[in-house]
Amino acid sequence: MKRLIEGVLIATMMIVLSGCGGMNAKVPVNAEATKTIETSLINTEGEQIGEAHFTEVNGILTISLGAEGLKPGIHGIHLHEKAVCTPPDFKSAGGHFNPTDKQHGFDNPKGYHLGDLPNLEVGEDGKVAVKVTMHNLTLQPGKPNSLIDGDGSALVIHADADDYKTDPSGNSGERIACAELKKK
Repeated sequence: MKRLIEGVLIATMMIVLSGCGGMNAKVPVNAEATKTIETSLINTEGEQIGEAHFTEVNGILTISLGAEGLKPGIHGIHLHEKAVCTPPDFKSAGGHFNPTDKQHGFDNPKGYHLGDLPNLEVGEDGKVAVKVTMHNLTLQPGKPNSLIDGDGSALVIHADADDYKTDPSGNSGERIACAELKKK
């Protein structure tokens, strides 16, 4: 019995060791390349007040935003349909990014737009730094949920909080800051 076990162990080791000759072979990695777009955030006077970074890895889009000079409190923030930020009202950015033709708001039973984002809170010092992770948006051109289509997209901060239900913009008020998101 002892010789049988030794024989099986030796045979197993030989099989394992014979497979080690290919250890230096390149193994394909099943990971999507990282896509990143950085853009300036401007206020209603056209002055840069911050930056937005959009990074996509393996189908997950992370939006990182840092800004200063904003009014303290809660503000609505949305992705809009065009990468055009013309001060002072930023209406040039169009409506919310909405390729699925839904209504506005996370609490809307018929909603929500893919461009709807959670409210952000600006500190008493007028500064904000937030990170939002999205699973339903992409930076890959040619996809229906891509922020990088023919005319790009914009990130817009509003004067007031989004109520998450009122169509089309959650009663979030005037547009007070904007960042153009387009392929560079």
